[in-house]
Amino acid sequence: MELLGVGSRVVHPAFGTGVVIRLHKRVYEICFIEKGIKTVNKDFTMEIIEHIETEYKESFSEAEDALMKILRVWSDVNEVVPIGDKWTGGTLIMKPGSDTLKEKEVSIDVFFHKIVMLRDRLRVLEQRINSHDKLTDEDKVNMQQYITRIYGSLTTFNVLFKHKMDYFEGEKS
Repeated sequence: MELLGVGSRVVHPAFGTGVVIRLHKRVYEICFIEKGIKTVNKDFTMEIIEHIETEYKESFSEAEDALMKILRVWSDVNEVVPIGDKWTGGTLIMKPGSDTLKEKEVSIDVFFHKIVMLRDRLRVLEQRINSHDKLTDEDKVNMQQYITRIYGSLTTFNVLFKHKMDYFEGEKS
């Protein structure tokens, strides 16, 4: 049996893709993208996506940093957000104000993917704020309001989404 270290990526048959965040004598604590933090016996067979050697000297903040890095890379893996049909295969053309400069063309599909990744990372940030044990409730509310204003700034891009349920929503008046 291969002992997994903090930061190892796995696929559990019931919980999906996850990252080992803490080791115990008989179990791993694994943060699953869709199911949150779960305890899994070390002898349970899972698919190993990336094996990280065990290092007991790691502090929790280092493990937390490793987890955030992995979540940034994998956060958009499970959610498929469709682009509006009329935009599929389209091109975004950015034309500078000066005729001496060249315009830039970007695939709308690539641009849309980056917008979706931004939204997903904001959602992870929201979850981290809500579950943070050292922030006061007032701090959490203030940060949530700031994130809501960020969503409001991104509503311009709602035109790209196929379904309204995927739209950015800002503050409601």
